[in-house]
Amino acid sequence: MEEPVNKILVIKMRFHGDMLLTTPVISSLKQHYPNAQIDVLLYEDTIPILSENVQIGSLYGVAKKSAGVLEKVSNFLDLLQQLSANRYNIILNLTDQWMVALHMRLIPAEIKISQDYAHRQTTFWKNSFTCLAPITGEHIVERNLSILSALGIKDFYTKTTMSYKPEHWHEMEIILNEAGVHGQYVVIQPTARQIFKCWDEDKFSVVTDALQAQGYKVVLTCGPGDDDLVCVNRIADECEQRPITALAGKTQLPELAALIDHAALFIGVDSAPMHMAAALDTPIVCLFGATDRVFWRPWTDNAIQLWAGDYAEMPEREELDRSQKYLSVIPAEDVIAAANQMLNSNKAEDEVEGSEPIRESGSAT
Repeated sequence: MEEPVNKILVIKMRFHGDMLLTTPVISSLKQHYPNAQIDVLLYEDTIPILSENVQIGSLYGVAKKSAGVLEKVSNFLDLLQQLSANRYNIILNLTDQWMVALHMRLIPAEIKISQDYAHRQTTFWKNSFTCLAPITGEHIVERNLSILSALGIKDFYTKTTMSYKPEHWHEMEIILNEAGVHGQYVVIQPTARQIFKCWDEDKFSVVTDALQAQGYKVVLTCGPGDDDLVCVNRIADECEQRPITALAGKTQLPELAALIDHAALFIGVDSAPMHMAAALDTPIVCLFGATDRVFWRPWTDNAIQLWAGDYAEMPEREELDRSQKYLSVIPAEDVIAAANQMLNSNKAEDEVEGSEPIRESGSAT
């Protein structure tokens, strides 16, 4: 008689957006093993993007890269002790860091599966797992899900999940009301982790003016970093009517999810908030430059993607200049047109349904 699967560990150590794009794997596992506890090993600073996901049992944080040597060693030993005590039936690895192989050799589990990375073909790496699963698919979500073939799972849950609590929206609603936002609003997230993914600030100002002239309040959001805040304030200062900046740099990820979920439209670049908007079914206008627009596109059909490569030749990855704003070739007029198309399209759908769409606290699980 086959042993029941009670505990599963999923390993993924990447940035916030990547972690969100792992959620279909978690949902598919929960669908196939409804009684199993599914834990995730991830970087500790990315925990907030999965913190409200009810399908996840525990989140185990790996110390950030900036941590000191002693802190990293202590963190590694603590995690090893905790994860070993859990006695997992299955461990699924979706990351290519060499340290994972060491984890696999020290953490007991009946089945240890990793995706088969072309640059990880040493004997030490291969022998650290019971199975290496071929990677297939064009989009990162499809590629993540392909690991489940090693477990015989073919019925995938393909939607990404970004969850938040009712109180997160309540907090956002209070701040919006205080800022004079009582009707429909558009969220614009102009910043990204790297400058080559960013668009021009003056063009964001033009787009903001156009939307506000149509009666939409624009809410500018960003991370807490000084550069991000400077960017947002420059955009706001150049607008004819200053947009809402009260939330810029001040929202935790579940709060930002609530804000995006209730927006009429999200406009942004290739970043984690864009993937959050896709998970929440918020209409999207996204700008892509010298990144893979197929591999990283928003995982939704409710989006318009503007690619800088349609306006000028984009460099190959190895020739990428990370200090250059490749998105600059995209005209503000095209972003405004795309925004109007998405707003009008979704407004028409709402009118056909006869009522405003009902927004729940987080996407489907």
